[in-house]
Amino acid sequence: MMEIQQVRAFLAVAEELHFGRAAERLGVLQPPLSRTIRALEDDLGVTLFQRTTRNVKLSPAGEALVEPARKMLEFQSLALDSVQRAATGETGRISFGFARSSSRALAAALVTASRGTHPGIAFNLESNVFAEEGLARLVDGTLDLTLVRWAKQPPGVTGRPVMIERLCAALPEGHRLAGQSSIRVEELSDEDFITLPAHPGSTLRENTLRLCHEAGFTPRLVQAAPDTQTIGALVASGLGISVTFDSVSANTREAGTVAVPLDIPEEPSIVYLAHLTDHGKPSLDAVLDLAEAVLPTVD
Repeated sequence: MMEIQQVRAFLAVAEELHFGRAAERLGVLQPPLSRTIRALEDDLGVTLFQRTTRNVKLSPAGEALVEPARKMLEFQSLALDSVQRAATGETGRISFGFARSSSRALAAALVTASRGTHPGIAFNLESNVFAEEGLARLVDGTLDLTLVRWAKQPPGVTGRPVMIERLCAALPEGHRLAGQSSIRVEELSDEDFITLPAHPGSTLRENTLRLCHEAGFTPRLVQAAPDTQTIGALVASGLGISVTFDSVSANTREAGTVAVPLDIPEEPSIVYLAHLTDHGKPSLDAVLDLAEAVLPTVD
């Protein structure tokens, strides 16, 4: 196998056709250069140069080696550049998970800004990642970055609050409560509810049930829908109402629906841009630095 040092020596002699000038170009003495060329010829089992006391010429085998040798040096330079850019965070691949309805606008803003600032960083996007799954996948390494809600910060995970969400009721435009500035949960006791399917990582259905029970009634669940877009369409058609986050309503509001804040005393929900504390990825550090401006911390 040819070593890079041998390739450089061969190309210097091939381009200068003079061992003395080639040695000067490489910053070495002529005898070691001659030995390097001899060793390369022995390794390949061919003569690369035709030597006389007056001149040096490429042999047919030497002529055949010139272009491949140049490509070898180009590939080595490309490899070194790629490694250095990866080490400084200029290139890399980041797996980014988020809940599509509430967080997709935040995710889109960060990915777009990163593309403009760090074009060598590629994102693998997953748009149906809920809190428990997202945190678990940060820990097992299948996600690098996620937008999630948590009640208590998990060990080994860190993040900044980037969005505050509040619960609201999604109603058909002509609903009796649509014109109010806020709604008490007990005012919804006679309504038909549309919810997401039961899912251990999704909080909207659980919030709906909890709030209704705390208000003294069991909600009448008339339909489960696979996503918030479908829920919005069903609400617009008059099938029922839904409890959702204001961020979800803003991102997926269906024509013919209105969102009215719920009058509840509890703290709003916070969405965090989360990652492992010790992730060891320069490209992720670059994206996190950019995120300070694109997705600023909220209070």
